Amino acid sequence: MDRENLEPEVGSSHLPVDLIRTVAIVLVILLHAAIEPHPIITQMGQAEVYRWWTVNIYDSLARPSVPLFIMLSGALLLQPSKFSEPIKVFFKKRLTRIALPFIFWGAAYFAWRFFANKEALSLNSIGQGILSGPYYHFWFLYMLVGLYLITPILRVIVGHANWKVIRYFFVLWFLGTAIVPLLRLTGTYSLDPNVFVLTGWIGYFLLGTYLPKMKIRPLFLYIFMILGFAWTMIGTYIVTAAIGGTLGLFFYDYLTFNVILASAALFLLLLTISTRHFETRSSPVNRLLHQISVNTLAIYLFHVMILESLQRGYFGFKISVTTMNPAFEIPLITALTFAISLGLVYLLKRIPYLRKLIS
Repeated sequence: MDRENLEPEVGSSHLPVDLIRTVAIVLVILLHAAIEPHPIITQMGQAEVYRWWTVNIYDSLARPSVPLFIMLSGALLLQPSKFSEPIKVFFKKRLTRIALPFIFWGAAYFAWRFFANKEALSLNSIGQGILSGPYYHFWFLYMLVGLYLITPILRVIVGHANWKVIRYFFVLWFLGTAIVPLLRLTGTYSLDPNVFVLTGWIGYFLLGTYLPKMKIRPLFLYIFMILGFAWTMIGTYIVTAAIGGTLGLFFYDYLTFNVILASAALFLLLLTISTRHFETRSSPVNRLLHQISVNTLAIYLFHVMILESLQRGYFGFKISVTTMNPAFEIPLITALTFAISLGLVYLLKRIPYLRKLIS
């Protein structure tokens, strides 16, 4: 969600930053709409099976959401023109953009937990909320801070390492992040995870820098993306039916090989869209995409309140998978949540002194 302007040196032309951010935030809302909590069913009838598969499909399609944000941040922050930026200046920029929104929205979600969720807050729960996140979607900010902390180091690596070394890193990252965890599904063998220390979100961050330099035919990208989505859906079904429990959600993880494949392919496909359409903001579509892009952080932090309000009927009507056909309900509530969040954020940012607090 970083707002830095992308310069031509990342590739032959500007990246469609506004488009990528828009797709990513819509997928985030789609994901959260699909995972709406609902009563536990002890016996799966035909209606429950249909709902499960519908949720599974939408959930699987939305998984590249956060990886798109991270790859774009890597492309923006690890480009050569930024390598000479002093560390103090870098952190001052990041702190300015995250600190105030975190305080504002953190306080808002503590209030939401108390008034809307009827949660009894204590000093301990508030303290823990500050340390680990006031609400479930705040985890993204903590992860982003972690990537910011190592960005100055990664800039040195990217600036001096040759392609063979970077490729070696990606091999290690993919093995430790996506392949080794597959052994858990067998229940027979497991490898000590300490063998691979280069794992986690750092791979997506660096992928954002190197994927734009790759030339892959769109046909293959579509194949890779479809394979990644299909593996997420079918793999989740197989594991859920065979093992269940927490492992049933194994292929939903952002760091599984299927999600990595789908996310990287989608990122590259978005790059193939002619960027000439995004170099000017004169058209209504481009102006809308830009408004979405500059407000993605605020939309991300705000949308959960809107989503839960729609699901609980706080607006005078209720949109929920428990009351509507999920095949229509999930995209409907996604669209409404997105539109309401964008509209309210736009209006709130026009109020003096609120602009910097919101995002």
